[in-house]
Amino acid sequence: MSYQKIVLKIGTNVITQENGRLDLPVMKAVISQIAALKKRGVEIVVVSSGAMGAGRGLCTLPAKLNDIAKRQILAAVGQPALMHEYLALFSGHQLLCAQVLATKEDFRDRGHYLNMRNCFEALLKENITPIVNENDVVSIDELMFTENDELAGLIASMLSADALLILTTVEGVMAEGALVPVVRRLKDVEKYITPEKSSFGRGGMLTKVRIAEKCSKLGITTHIVNGKNPRCAIDVLESKPIGTVFQPEEKKASRIKQWIAQSEGREQGTITVNAGAEMLLRSPKKAVSLLPVGVTAVQGQFQKGELLKIISEAKKVIGYGIAQYDATKALETMGKKGKKELIHYNYLFIQE
Repeated sequence: MSYQKIVLKIGTNVITQENGRLDLPVMKAVISQIAALKKRGVEIVVVSSGAMGAGRGLCTLPAKLNDIAKRQILAAVGQPALMHEYLALFSGHQLLCAQVLATKEDFRDRGHYLNMRNCFEALLKENITPIVNENDVVSIDELMFTENDELAGLIASMLSADALLILTTVEGVMAEGALVPVVRRLKDVEKYITPEKSSFGRGGMLTKVRIAEKCSKLGITTHIVNGKNPRCAIDVLESKPIGTVFQPEEKKASRIKQWIAQSEGREQGTITVNAGAEMLLRSPKKAVSLLPVGVTAVQGQFQKGELLKIISEAKKVIGYGIAQYDATKALETMGKKGKKELIHYNYLFIQE
């Protein structure tokens, strides 16, 4: 594979043992692969779970403590331990890494989003590997990522990465007991996946494949592989048959569309469209803008330039886009012909 920039997501169960303590041999193998790939000129951003797992191995908390407090304490104790090991392992290869902690709030504001992207790009330019994790110390339920898979997908999109590698503890996506080597559409495998969660994580395979499907629509290839395999990342880059690969769209989406694609939960308004507008928006033949004539309802007090969610009359999410004018004008033009588009196709992302 001719990947020049990848995001490598490491699951909690990949780098922790059953007792919750860090699995140093596995961590060492992962960092050795990163070092080898960096020598080939590959830029790598690591999204690493494991802080709470490390915390569990270091302290015991009373059962009566509420879940949010437990998570905050375990993360606060475990994150320094996790980074201490990463610093030592990278140092062994004469490499430097940097800690980046993020919450969902960091992706909601376009200005903050660009500042974060600039930070990543500056670190990569100086050959410093960012180690990213959710800031569980300050995160609360409504601000939490589904799992670090979601965070990894956001970062892959933010940096317009060539590939997202998700390291887990299984060989890839399984269907009827057999490994699925290639996925072209989510619906081809979704029915085989149970919504089970990992022992320490909040997500599961269903979360992973949905993130992979979203990345594929942005032109980013996603690989789901067994992170316990000491050559998993190298084998992916050497095009060896390993894990499950989600093939991307032929053309990579623009950076603004990549940001829009990750808009769930950040929208300032909701636009309902009729069946005709939905059919046009979903048409693969031609990119079209959302015109007021197809709008049947406008919700929210949004301004020009803010994010909107587009739904069908059956309340199914169609996509997201950036408003070309405010809610007052959207209500005035709703259902009318010959009016300026509410969302231009350059600022519109349609989900499958």
